Amino acid sequence: MDAKPQRAILLVRISDDKAEDAKGVGRQEDDGRALADRLHWGIAEVLIENDTSAFKRRKINLPDGTTGLRTVRPKFRTALDMLASGERDGLLAYDLDRTARDPRDLEDLIDVVEQRHIPVQSVTGSLRLANDADITMARVMVAIANKASRDASRRVARKHVELAAEGKWNGGGFRGYGFTRKGMEIIPEEAKVIRDIAAWVLDGRSLNWIKDVLNRLRVPTVTGKPWNARSVRSVVTKSSVAGLRAHRGEIVGPGQWEAILDRATWEAVCATLAGRVRTVDLTLKRWLTGVLHCSQCHREISGAQGNGGPRYWCSTPHGGCGKIAVNAAKAEAEVERQVLDLITRPRVLERLDHISRSEVTDDARRELADDEGQLKQLAGMWARKEMTLGEYREARKIIEDRVKDSRALINASAPRALRRLLAGDVRANWATLSAADKRDVVLTLVPEGYEVLPHDRRRGNPFQPERLRPEHVTTAA
Repeated sequence: MDAKPQRAILLVRISDDKAEDAKGVGRQEDDGRALADRLHWGIAEVLIENDTSAFKRRKINLPDGTTGLRTVRPKFRTALDMLASGERDGLLAYDLDRTARDPRDLEDLIDVVEQRHIPVQSVTGSLRLANDADITMARVMVAIANKASRDASRRVARKHVELAAEGKWNGGGFRGYGFTRKGMEIIPEEAKVIRDIAAWVLDGRSLNWIKDVLNRLRVPTVTGKPWNARSVRSVVTKSSVAGLRAHRGEIVGPGQWEAILDRATWEAVCATLAGRVRTVDLTLKRWLTGVLHCSQCHREISGAQGNGGPRYWCSTPHGGCGKIAVNAAKAEAEVERQVLDLITRPRVLERLDHISRSEVTDDARRELADDEGQLKQLAGMWARKEMTLGEYREARKIIEDRVKDSRALINASAPRALRRLLAGDVRANWATLSAADKRDVVLTLVPEGYEVLPHDRRRGNPFQPERLRPEHVTTAA
């Protein structure tokens, strides 16, 4: 562990960023880079966990199909993956408790450090895992930090119960629309908006109609973002606007502040909105979902609704980095142009016609099912601690490579979609394909999909087609 890392990770984290200015993690990064300079380390990656708790756990689905409570820290997990694979050769953080406050997270880090002999350092000197004594001390310190977090959480929860029972506002978080942050005093301009929304709802207006009116009139929201149906519903259905105090979703009594809506009106609005039946169309709309991949964190990019309309985004709620987004309509038009240009070439048409008339063998499907079952068994063995993290990662990669090959073969066959496409005028038939069929055809030609590169800000805002880079075009082309 004497070699100086030149491809190290700098991991910075702060659990609460109420000001949303990221100054806390910015200071940690400055101090971390200063330490790296003193140690002669090279920093190749800065992973930022802003407004991210290392203590709070959520119920998630585990690899073996069961559920469990885990901290949700995508960047921390990315760091472990990079260190375990050898892509990065050192870890630098501000402090041990910035790195882990959950014993399970620490143990996963210890596994990687011991298996790959990764050096770790921290600005405060508290993160040391160089020998058995260091590791034992780190375990003790994380256990103490975890207990401190539990004690604080219990005290805060008890305080909230007490405040709720007394009808007092608990404070914290974003300012509630219609009220000042402190003292819960009514803001007249916002109170009028809430009363207008209530009247519109009771008059039968839709939430989308209401948000369009508010945006057209340039009525500001608390956050400064445009109104949407969810924010309209939220401001008019919160119990606080009726002068009521709620705790964990249950109304516990009157609050110690003035109501904006009388209780009868508020209850009528809530009942009206609850009674509206929405028909949800679950068919695939954004057909490049599963085709596009983020060039920064390599996750799949999915369709999302942005302020500028539909887009494909490396969604942070789904574990993405949030750094890559592209206009949905323009991305689909560009991929469609490339596909139709490729697919109308005589040699490609001949090859695809052969594919469309052949079926995937039963053996390939059986192999895929066996490998997927083996992945579940492997995850179960790791969950039961029958193997180390390093052994699990190595075995998983081998099996996942086989699964990827099998799925590519199945996607490449896509006989139904291809038969419809090739039966006559290809361009005319393309327009009749469903979104799912279009995706199958794209994956036939580009089995590994497209990588989406960052937007070049120096060239302004226009769409840049070259951002969509095919990762591998099938030999059919």
